[in-house]
Amino acid sequence: MIKILNMLQFLKNIFSFKCPRCHKGNLFINKWYNITDGNKMVEKCSLCSQRTELEPGFYQGTGYVSYGLTVGISIVTFIAWIAATGYGFKNKEVLLWFPLNVILLIALQPWLMRLSRVLWLTMFFHGDDKFHPNNTKK
Repeated sequence: MIKILNMLQFLKNIFSFKCPRCHKGNLFINKWYNITDGNKMVEKCSLCSQRTELEPGFYQGTGYVSYGLTVGISIVTFIAWIAATGYGFKNKEVLLWFPLNVILLIALQPWLMRLSRVLWLTMFFHGDDKFHPNNTKK
């Protein structure tokens, strides 16, 4: 039961865009729906001083994470579409799913970009102090 609660807390921290080290500090300066500066991150966590960019180009890998998220969402919406309308390529209803899916993914893109950054950062920091600025181990 405790493992489930820990996993739920972990997921809550990811989806609320909190620092992967202290789980309390905000990672982003603005709200996700701010089109111009929605992806602007703080340089370091205000509570634990953890840097958010380890090296130049650190977040280039988030493109792969974002791609995986969009493919996953597309698969889920396709399965839901098939379940709701019935399977059939002959009646061309499945062709209506594609533009609706594109509109959904465009609408979710700012949020997905943030989520992919948090997931990428969490992969490097979860339970690890190796990258903390106060770490004296070499």
